[in-house]
Amino acid sequence: MEAFMPKPIGPTIPRWQLGEQLSRLRDKARVPQAQIAERLGCSVSKIQKIEAGEVGMVRVELEAMLDTYNVADQEMRAELFSLQKLGKQRGWWSKFGGVPTPFATFLGIESAATRIRAFEPMVVHGLLQTEEYARSTAGTVALLPDGDQRERQVRIRMERQQNVLTEEPPEVWAIFDEAVLRREVGGPEVMARQLRHLLNLPTSITVQVVPFRSGGYPGTLGAMTIFDFDERLHTPVVYVEAQAGNLYLEKEEDLRRCNLAYNHMSASALSKQESARLIATVAGQHEEAARSEG
Repeated sequence: MEAFMPKPIGPTIPRWQLGEQLSRLRDKARVPQAQIAERLGCSVSKIQKIEAGEVGMVRVELEAMLDTYNVADQEMRAELFSLQKLGKQRGWWSKFGGVPTPFATFLGIESAATRIRAFEPMVVHGLLQTEEYARSTAGTVALLPDGDQRERQVRIRMERQQNVLTEEPPEVWAIFDEAVLRREVGGPEVMARQLRHLLNLPTSITVQVVPFRSGGYPGTLGAMTIFDFDERLHTPVVYVEAQAGNLYLEKEEDLRRCNLAYNHMSASALSKQESARLIATVAGQHEEAARSEG
């Protein structure tokens, strides 16, 4: 095991790494979760959350765990203490106050990824949204009626783009259904500017569009994002968002299925150049609609 951290990425991945190692060590030592919970004077639920990487822990708790699991290897202990310290750091999003734990987990994963492959069937991916488009989705998609809440979400989204896409940016590959281009989020003027924005992205970002004429394809099942990391950091993770909650897939079978689905989506999509032409055409149509309304 190696505590590899290529850049400031927040606490999520270090907590995951630490939790995985602690779960493995506990199983090896054949210590029930209830026993270590009693040793730490906490609930079994907290042990479960630590091993799942959902919460951080203090050094004295980690020391008690390692002593209970008879971990004498000083190099391993040092690496685990390093992960514990990294897991207590504040993510860039902490400046915005309390962020829900599921969203903080997502932001930490996204910040650490070296490649992000996303499919969106309905709206532009958050990393590629303009500020006014993001403001429109905050009010209508996220159902945030309070103006302050909407503006806070917009600020977080813009800061998110700044942090992910500027310093050591990952390779981003976004596939959109044609519906994303034609759905008038915020009205035709907002849509036209959003689509023009997609045409002026950095070369590290690839955008493809699946046209309506492609018919049925795996993307009709819904949005998903595949995060790839440096192999020393973490194995790939697939993120699926739904009304019922967020889901992270890590099993080899799930990863294989999602990678296959993404490859099929890409094959169903127009090439990067053809996608750009379609985006430009639809942007022009939104611009014409805006002039007509004016």
